[in-house]
Amino acid sequence: MSDIEIKLDRLCVGIEVIKEKQEEMAEDCAKIKEAVYNPDEGLYARLRALEAWQNTSSKMIWTLFTTVVGLVGAFILKSLG
Repeated sequence: MSDIEIKLDRLCVGIEVIKEKQEEMAEDCAKIKEAVYNPDEGLYARLRALEAWQNTSSKMIWTLFTTVVGLVGAFILKSLG
């Protein structure tokens, strides 16, 4: 084999390795995309659920706080009167 044929063979092997790695990266990117954008279990779906829970819990906390302040105020007024 000549020197050129050896170098050409190495180049072909290198291209095959790059091709395999590129396919592997494409599969990994597809998995990441699925994990992030899945409408049922993806990252965005979880964030939406967390934000909804946060809004609901915030409303409940304010309702409880208002109720406690009202009860304390009623107790104070009843004690003074």
